[in-house]
Amino acid sequence: MSIFLLQMRGELKKLFARKRTYIGFGAFLSVELAVLLLLRLPKVQQSLERLLERAGYVAADYLSGLTLGLIITLSTVLLLGALYLALVAGDVVSKEVEEGTMRMMLARPAGRSRILALKLAACTVYTIALTVFIAVTAVAAGTLHAGWGGLFVYAPLEGVFAVYDADEGAARMALAVPFLATSLLTITCLGFCFSCMRMKPAAATIVTLSVLFVDTILKNIPFFSGIRDWFLTAKMSAWVGVFEHRIPWEAMAGQYAWLAAINATLVVVGFAVFHSRDFKS
Repeated sequence: MSIFLLQMRGELKKLFARKRTYIGFGAFLSVELAVLLLLRLPKVQQSLERLLERAGYVAADYLSGLTLGLIITLSTVLLLGALYLALVAGDVVSKEVEEGTMRMMLARPAGRSRILALKLAACTVYTIALTVFIAVTAVAAGTLHAGWGGLFVYAPLEGVFAVYDADEGAARMALAVPFLATSLLTITCLGFCFSCMRMKPAAATIVTLSVLFVDTILKNIPFFSGIRDWFLTAKMSAWVGVFEHRIPWEAMAGQYAWLAAINATLVVVGFAVFHSRDFKS
């Protein structure tokens, strides 16, 4: 176990030594700043205020850092998260193969499964780190902009409309982070699977994004609303259920069971393909 942890530390150092690992963190900071600047526009503020006032709430009580942080997260996490997770996971194996370092690694007394497990674990750590960073910085930026207060949740695609006081809202946000990280892990597993195949790092990233974007496009076609739950990105949105007044634990468990099965399948396929490849020639 101690050897595995030492190897894991080496993989993490290798992962976080690459500049492209930090692109996602910088991009989310830029998007958060852009969203907050746009939220200062009178027309945008009036739209949010009208939505709350129609429901009988005082807008000033709920247009807070928690609300703005959640708006930023809901609006950006699946699209931008997919981009940067696919970038990292898509070249975690294929980049080593392309550079020729994989053959050197396989010459050492470490099996292919161990090497892949270490790389997948490193990608998982990156996924969790990026998720926590997104949530914390979004709420922090929103609080600096609008101050502390209650949480207003409006997610029409998931059918969630709710308000909470500051304490309950903060607790719901904290509870949502691990569920969001679990949802994003599916993107990581998808990119990892393609990275294990015989393709360039850029191709693995592009194919991963293509699968997710096509899934999103099909999910958003109005005529497919009756089968919306069939799509991968719809299942990944299960984390939003944390913000319902009565959390639908049973429904969320079903969605995450599907995601766990999909993740396991992707990992098994990736391992199987990588084991069948010949690196000797």
